[in-house]
Amino acid sequence: MHAEDEELEAIRKKKMKELVNAKDESKKINELNHPVEIDDASFEHFIRQYPNVVVDCWAPWCGPCRMLAPVIDALAKDFAGQIVFGKLNVDQNPETSEKFGIMSIPTLLVFRNGKLVDKIIGAMPMETLKRRLKSIF
Repeated sequence: MHAEDEELEAIRKKKMKELVNAKDESKKINELNHPVEIDDASFEHFIRQYPNVVVDCWAPWCGPCRMLAPVIDALAKDFAGQIVFGKLNVDQNPETSEKFGIMSIPTLLVFRNGKLVDKIIGAMPMETLKRRLKSIF
């Protein structure tokens, strides 16, 4: 009977640790209310670190990208705790741009659990983009 008690205690400790880690991860996601700058080196880790991710592929010389930037900033605040937003400068990160076939910018890459589920090309009004993201997530 003593072995069973030890096994139950081990299971209880494991579950408590999982709950604490989940709470810590949730807190990190809730604190991300702004887009995170990412690059080729951090891209894979970033999209796998969070369940729902949108990556804004942009360049500083791109007018529509500059128009979309405040929209992305606002969406990051609106969806804090639900979606994490990243920004990838395509000029400085050709590896990721090539991997995902980025031919036009701005392009939003939408990931769920590390898998690409949608690609949104071009600037669009915030409400349109918000509806699209709500339909995905």
